[in-house]
Amino acid sequence: MPTAYERFNLHTSPEKFYIEACDDGVDAVLAIDRVSNEMTLTGKKDVPPSANTRPICGIMGTVRLVAGMYLIVITKKRNVGSLLGHAVWKAVDFDIISYKKTVLHLTENQMQDNKTFLSMINNVLTTDGFYFCTDYDLTHTLQRLANVSHDFQEMSLLERADQRFVWNGSLLREFLAQPELHKFAIPVVHGFIVMKPCRVNGKIFEWILISRRSCFRAGVRYYVRGIDSEGHAANFVETEQIVLYNGGRASFVQTRGSMPFFWSQRPNLKYKPKPLISKNTNHMDGFQRHFDSQVLIYGKQTILNLINQKGSEKPLEQAFAKMVSGMENSMIKYVAFDFHKECSGMRWDRLNILVDNVAETQDEYSYFMVDTAGKVLSQQKGTFRSNCMDCLDRTNVIQSMLARCSIQSQLQVGSPPEPCYLFFCFSALAWADNANACAKQYAGTGALKTDFTRTGKRTQMGLVMDGVNSAIRYYKNNFSDGFRQDSIDLFLGNYAVDETDGPTPLRIQKDWKFLTLPIIMVVAFSMCIICLLMAGDTWTETLAYVLFWGAAAAVTAAVIVFNGRDFVDAPKLVQKEKMD
Repeated sequence: MPTAYERFNLHTSPEKFYIEACDDGVDAVLAIDRVSNEMTLTGKKDVPPSANTRPICGIMGTVRLVAGMYLIVITKKRNVGSLLGHAVWKAVDFDIISYKKTVLHLTENQMQDNKTFLSMINNVLTTDGFYFCTDYDLTHTLQRLANVSHDFQEMSLLERADQRFVWNGSLLREFLAQPELHKFAIPVVHGFIVMKPCRVNGKIFEWILISRRSCFRAGVRYYVRGIDSEGHAANFVETEQIVLYNGGRASFVQTRGSMPFFWSQRPNLKYKPKPLISKNTNHMDGFQRHFDSQVLIYGKQTILNLINQKGSEKPLEQAFAKMVSGMENSMIKYVAFDFHKECSGMRWDRLNILVDNVAETQDEYSYFMVDTAGKVLSQQKGTFRSNCMDCLDRTNVIQSMLARCSIQSQLQVGSPPEPCYLFFCFSALAWADNANACAKQYAGTGALKTDFTRTGKRTQMGLVMDGVNSAIRYYKNNFSDGFRQDSIDLFLGNYAVDETDGPTPLRIQKDWKFLTLPIIMVVAFSMCIICLLMAGDTWTETLAYVLFWGAAAAVTAAVIVFNGRDFVDAPKLVQKEKMD
């Protein structure tokens, strides 16, 4: 299988960047002209001795901002482990280097916009969870890799990668167009990877969990819901659990993703905005596209819909069930399970009702397994597609339980039970870490309900931590997620920066309500407190002042909440389809 280069030196001169491949026996240098932006392949002899030199770990790609082109490189990496003998790395630090030597050619407004765009790119790069491998394809499952053609195996990592999971795909467009440069390009996935050795009944196993977050319809919690016209679901994540033993390997794949029709849940200062189903869209077109692709990639589908079957979530559940029924596709099975109702009163043991309900289906779907001789013993014939509202907390709990059932079948562990128990304790901790990673990337905080994932039961401290995380989510979803959504759209190429002198969407001004009403509310509330602390001559006078200023604060707060969408941090770059 073709590989990418692993070690690099970056040589910087006033005219060019020279990226030298430092692998043994290699004389290849990528030269990037800082004026024309042209990329060419050359040798070490062409690197000027006067160039500034430093080691780098890889190339994320290039991006155009207001000041011109920028080169993004990985400057620090950490080894996660080895997958089938291939080193897997986590990218932990980056550098964004301007082609231009100065920004003095920009106007003051352009400088400010360029600075904001740079902050957006940094915002994505500092979101934990970027992984890469220079000699193995992390974007595909073991089963997909076992069923590819010889021609596919001869492709470069960049060509053969599953584009759903290549987060730097847009940044590598210039490289993709020049096959001779492919060995300098490293496909990077975003999500979560953990690899740990485990001892079960005296046998050493390698236990691996890989979550691949899709870059199609990617975004943050409330601003990206449902699907787009191509059938790509929001917060779609493919999670693969791998067990390796003595040359044999087994894999179990699950997916999660937003309910695949057109609905939205825009933040409006309320704790839980009301979800809305689009009334002016043909849902079945996108719905059909979504499941056609899922069946093509994964086989049979069992949908596990974990949302509430009452209140504001009820119409979504009814719509989902109706669309599945309308497709009349025998490859797709729909299971609705009201997670919160069934587990109310801390009755978390009732989750076994769902697990038992789908046990026969899980046996039918099986898992992918290869023996020590390389013979395929079983193929996974279908996947469970789980969702709740966010596809985070409830979803992760159910996925971890199904994964545990799969491991029990794969390992076929008998007595004594103690090693098996320790193994499951470890896998539970890893699934909780996976939940936190996915939640931070989509909602901005760690996951809820991870105490159950870690220990198998709910705890009072877990409830307290859920409350803290919920409060942080509320703040971020209302007052910082617009910037995060813009950052993702810019990074993934959904928004392209124009170098012309025209105004960018960043300069859209808020109307008068945005500043005036909060100031009035703060002043009125402050006066109410002052009147309480500095009482008047009579209690009736004090009460009158308190009531007046209290009423002013309350009325202003009510007006702000009523116009909540005007006060949240909304995206400025995002396309209209994503916002509807």
